[in-house]
Amino acid sequence: MRIETIKKLCCSFDKGDLKLTIVSKDTKDNILEGILFCDECKRVYPIVSGIPIMSPDEYREFKLERPLLERWTNDKVSDNFRLSESKEQINE
Repeated sequence: MRIETIKKLCCSFDKGDLKLTIVSKDTKDNILEGILFCDECKRVYPIVSGIPIMSPDEYREFKLERPLLERWTNDKVSDNFRLSESKEQINE
């Protein structure tokens, strides 16, 4: 996913702005893995294989997302798609 496209996204829950943490990119600087974080509601949305997972909470499969989010952030993730220990600053 291109960074220009990600800048157009907002939180699917409260329409807040999202901050991006990039985990990996390809040779053309497309984002392959990363995390989108909403400052308002503290929800996290992973980017897997270039695709942001931004479905409403009731349609997300947390058991599939949790290991990725915990590996990428080194923080525990709560059962409602939020970081239990939010980082002070997430890269834009």
